[in-house]
Amino acid sequence: MTGRQKVLLVTLAGLLVALWLVAVAGRRDGPGDPAAGPGPLGRLGRGAGAVDPATVTVACVPPAAAPTTTADGVVVRFDAACRLRVADPGGLRTLVLRGGPPFEVTARAPGDADVTVTDQVTLGPDGVPVAKVAVDRETEVVLRCPGGGGCAVTVARS
Repeated sequence: MTGRQKVLLVTLAGLLVALWLVAVAGRRDGPGDPAAGPGPLGRLGRGAGAVDPATVTVACVPPAAAPTTTADGVVVRFDAACRLRVADPGGLRTLVLRGGPPFEVTARAPGDADVTVTDQVTLGPDGVPVAKVAVDRETEVVLRCPGGGGCAVTVARS
């Protein structure tokens, strides 16, 4: 082993020890504070977020009542099926859909994948069906109401 390799090896070992000390010093015991933000890691997800409900247009079959705007987002009521057209969000965003009874969502996967994903959205932990669809360009999302009894889905702000 040459002198240069020994110096590089010692430097690497010192760097690993220093990183370990920083990790141990920054460790916190306890459950943490869910109200606190992610701190410096929050910068990694900057620019990502939910799709603005104002950029979503709705076409239902058979024609249903016009969507209504609420504080939570845009509420879409339909009997059988609805097609949501999401305008290009300018980057990767999440289309958040909250419904009354369980519903079905079909959408194309983001990126260059030639894949269409369908999901039966059932009750979440809070008792409300929630679907989160990744969108990175203009996209059509199809909503279906199983049983045809009527569904109400909110295109949520977050």
